Amino acid sequence: MRLRHIEVFHAVMQVGTISGAAQVLHISQPAVTKVLQHAELQLGMLLFERVRGKLVPRPEAHRLFIETEKLNRDLQGIRRLAASLKERAVETVRLVATPTIAVNVMPAAMSLWRRDFPQTRCELATHHTSEIVNTLRLGEADLALSLQDPRHPGILAEPIAEGVMTVLAPRGSWSDAEAGQPVGADGLSGALIGQADDDALGELVVAACEEQGVHPMFGTVVQTCQIARALVEAGIGMAVVDPFSASAAQDDKVQRRPWAPAIPVQLFPLTANHAPLSHGARVLASSIGQVARRCLA
Repeated sequence: MRLRHIEVFHAVMQVGTISGAAQVLHISQPAVTKVLQHAELQLGMLLFERVRGKLVPRPEAHRLFIETEKLNRDLQGIRRLAASLKERAVETVRLVATPTIAVNVMPAAMSLWRRDFPQTRCELATHHTSEIVNTLRLGEADLALSLQDPRHPGILAEPIAEGVMTVLAPRGSWSDAEAGQPVGADGLSGALIGQADDDALGELVVAACEEQGVHPMFGTVVQTCQIARALVEAGIGMAVVDPFSASAAQDDKVQRRPWAPAIPVQLFPLTANHAPLSHGARVLASSIGQVARRCLA
């Protein structure tokens, strides 16, 4: 089947009549009939039964409709893209970030960026770093944000902000003199909130504890630092989180102390090395850097 055959067949299946398909496609009824007959001739089988002037899809037509549905959606997408290009529509920036950055940095960064790009479309998704690499390599995103350098030969990574892992505790856990001072593994007490075993930052914290002769026992294990922060705010226990999650914690509910010895954490914009960023994406990355550094100031 040719693309025109599929387009006409799909329209007939959707609306159920030759006249309806002609209206949808903005062509004449004889043209729809001619293309449909030609498609059936090429296929060597009938797709519809003609019953008292009506078209009744045969089982083969229903199966073919299912298989051509994706192609028809792709065709519609191509038409929308062509229309956008014709109208000189603004660009689309496809951004993917780890949950921590999406929650703690992106809202303010997006607000800053929107001042200069009010009409630009931005698609924001969240993934963990391992998934982000595949998303960039497959061309499904233009720009990514992570607290890890994936060290992949096809990915460019350049840090734009740096902080340190931070211990959060429910307010009242430390004296005013202790608050703000570095604290090591021996300063962890009470119920501890840890990260999942496959979390890179969580692994760094556990390794740092063990180097200090402490084997932490986590009463609660979570997937993201922002969940750990929320639990600390609720008074559940202490957690060691990234600096961006720590900066967003509510001051009236938590206390913060930098981890000792310091565990540096950098924010990396990631791009595929074969795909240069558009102007809008470059400005968005700059806005993210500004907000990230402000969060850590």
